[in-house]
Amino acid sequence: MEKQVHSIWAQFNGLLPVILGYVSQFLLALLVLFIGWKLINTVTRAMGRMMEASHIEPTLRGFLLSVVGLFLKALLFISVASMVGIATTSFVAVLGAAGLAVGMALQGSLANFAGGVLILLFRPFKVGDSITAGGSSGTVTSIEMFRTVLIDTSNEVIYVPNGTLSNNVVVNSSQSERILGSVSLLIDYQDDLDKARSLLLGLTEGDSLILKTPAPSVSFAPKPANIQVTLGFWCAPGNVTPLVGKYSEAAIKILQREGYRLGVTARTAT
Repeated sequence: MEKQVHSIWAQFNGLLPVILGYVSQFLLALLVLFIGWKLINTVTRAMGRMMEASHIEPTLRGFLLSVVGLFLKALLFISVASMVGIATTSFVAVLGAAGLAVGMALQGSLANFAGGVLILLFRPFKVGDSITAGGSSGTVTSIEMFRTVLIDTSNEVIYVPNGTLSNNVVVNSSQSERILGSVSLLIDYQDDLDKARSLLLGLTEGDSLILKTPAPSVSFAPKPANIQVTLGFWCAPGNVTPLVGKYSEAAIKILQREGYRLGVTARTAT
């Protein structure tokens, strides 16, 4: 009996340094985890203040802070796991392979996400701007991470992938202080051009929404069977659509009343 007690005690004495070593490693790992977690939170808060001072979009700011925080915390957990003796090499390899597989499967979505980051970072347009891109035109109502939402003149909602917007030409009508509106009509070669010019310019007189400089103008261009007469005027971007509609109707009515034989098209140009 006495020999068995001595044997157990000897085994315990042999294991005691190992146990103390594991306990000390575990406590040290917990301390590193606590301090690292606090440090990461401090770093992300500081980055948030710097981004806010740099006027980075709130959507992009929140996303970047989340990504940075998750990345740093993942590194922290891997470091803590290695401190307590957990093999992390295979774990990291599995994570890398999984990330590659997910990236290949979602490459279209990732392209839209990258486009959203670029849009929020470089700001080619903002909410409230009128844009034309990817075959769609409308007013921007929201910029999300994967898509941008537009509302067109028919009040239809258009969802445009951010990848399309970042890789194609975007016409932003709202960034200019003024925009050219024009109304084009087709008149006969026998019609009086000078009179047409006078009639069309008279329509715009006294309209406070039309800029005086540059002044409204009327131009003529020959066509195979007609002459194209164009009334051009400069105005604020938000006024161009209603003014084009207004003067399209007014031009048709006044020229028809004066006996002109015409067809009509209307457009806007920047």
